[in-house]
Amino acid sequence: MRINKFLAQCNLGSRRKVEEFVKNGQIIVNGKICTNLGTQITDQDIVKFQNQIIKPSQEKIYLALNKPQGILVTKKDTHQRDTIYKLLPKKYQHLKYVGRLDLNSEGLLLLTNDGDWANQITHPRYKLPKTYEVILNKPLNQNQIQKLRDGIMIENKKTLPAQVKEISKMKLNITILEGRKRQIRLMIQAVGSGIYNLKRIQIGKLELGGLALGKYKIIRPQSLT
Repeated sequence: MRINKFLAQCNLGSRRKVEEFVKNGQIIVNGKICTNLGTQITDQDIVKFQNQIIKPSQEKIYLALNKPQGILVTKKDTHQRDTIYKLLPKKYQHLKYVGRLDLNSEGLLLLTNDGDWANQITHPRYKLPKTYEVILNKPLNQNQIQKLRDGIMIENKKTLPAQVKEISKMKLNITILEGRKRQIRLMIQAVGSGIYNLKRIQIGKLELGGLALGKYKIIRPQSLT
């Protein structure tokens, strides 16, 4: 198989991520640095990353986690703050998170060792819908809400049209088809309000449901579709 697929199956990240390792000369194949993304890997090849022999994982694991506020979505933090891996047992410490939630956001986060599946969730071309429960600190009028639905300029680029459901004056459910950094917060800010609380409640067809804060559960890869 191609080297990027091989590396993704070794739990090093998505195909796009592992391609950076190849381009940067971090992958050793049979004792030589490999920078060719067209390289084919067979069962006879010895592949190393950070001086460790790597092999594809046999068992595919898929988790849904209800991330609390104040927890970082990262493997390690230089300031020793708590990360999502504090919430997982040792047997799941190798899993990669799929997408992110910022420090002050909570809700549905996915983890897996299946790089292909992770890529299907995060790649823009798949346009997988993600729904957020938004508690505002100032209500929006109908004109402001319509701007969110139509698409709005943030960081010099217009967002794709969003679905906006009004739950109450201070509460909205917003569904987007993108995954730009801090997108929901920037959208709300752009129409003149702010966010008191932000929670992701659904990815594709998978709902957060009654999953307790800080807890996780095993899911099927087909759950999102």
